[in-house]
Amino acid sequence: MKLKASFLTALAFSMTAASAALAETELTVYTAVEAEDLARYAETFNQSHPDIKINWVRDSTGIITAKLLAERDNPQADVVWGLAATSLLLLKSEGMLESYAPAGVDQLDPKFVDGDSPPSWVGMDAWVASVCYNTVEAEKLGLTPPSTWKDLTDPQYAGHVIMPNPNSSGTGFLDVSSWLQMFGEEEGWKFMDALHENIARYTHSGSKPCKLAAAGEIPIGISFAFRGAKSKAAGAPLEIIVPSEGVGWDMEATAIVAGTANLEAAQTLVDFTVTKEANEMYNTGYAVVAYPGVAKPVEHFPEGLLDAMIDNDFEFAANNRAAILKEWQARYDGKSEAK
Repeated sequence: MKLKASFLTALAFSMTAASAALAETELTVYTAVEAEDLARYAETFNQSHPDIKINWVRDSTGIITAKLLAERDNPQADVVWGLAATSLLLLKSEGMLESYAPAGVDQLDPKFVDGDSPPSWVGMDAWVASVCYNTVEAEKLGLTPPSTWKDLTDPQYAGHVIMPNPNSSGTGFLDVSSWLQMFGEEEGWKFMDALHENIARYTHSGSKPCKLAAAGEIPIGISFAFRGAKSKAAGAPLEIIVPSEGVGWDMEATAIVAGTANLEAAQTLVDFTVTKEANEMYNTGYAVVAYPGVAKPVEHFPEGLLDAMIDNDFEFAANNRAAILKEWQARYDGKSEAK
């Protein structure tokens, strides 16, 4: 009897230990998703996978991208959940991503999935550039609303425009790369030279210019439509302007970091990120998501925004990223805010 009791005790202990080990599976997840959304993302995932804990490492797109590149020989992340596709294309070219076809990936819009089989990354949603224009502050200053990107070079806006630094912000980089695509390289840099004359400062966050405009600290913030819509819904006196030349955009995407010691848990998370449930969660703040038929209108999104999205050349943006950022920094970094 004592032997049996000891055996049962040992068995119970081993089962408890196994359950504890399962419950303690942790994933380090790098992300550029808005900080206010992270708890909701983790909570939704944990409803079906309570045994996997997400430890978030969150910063702006450029900073997360630079961190991943710096850790290339000693990766610290298991998964990237919510980083610009242009950044993931760069990481893919460096051999830093684990190819994986998540269950249900065939249900996604193909333009949201890496072209390789199996894919190195899968898209989640798209965010689109726009101009946040504070009507109250602009009226105080006697400004008229711009309707084009090039309008922003008008001397009336001198010192009244804020935009993100593309070295730290994915929104800033999609702005710069889209202007180079829309206007051509020579005219694109000429435009940015003229715009620079009106810039008050460059922020290290893509959402901050719109937040500052919403708070009345600056009349014009070059940001993205999602942030503008949220601020407007909260009562900010914003007009969200879609410049007539077209607007840049990028998609948030997910990938497994090559060399992760938690591959099975990482695959479980990536499986979740492509589900209809996850895409419904993304649609809370994004009008464009990867799962067809899921997207519902987002309150205060400007009309014509989706039609204004340029035919974005992601390969151009990824392949020329380093050269573009180096040139931008040499020309304009003097107005960047302190990190």
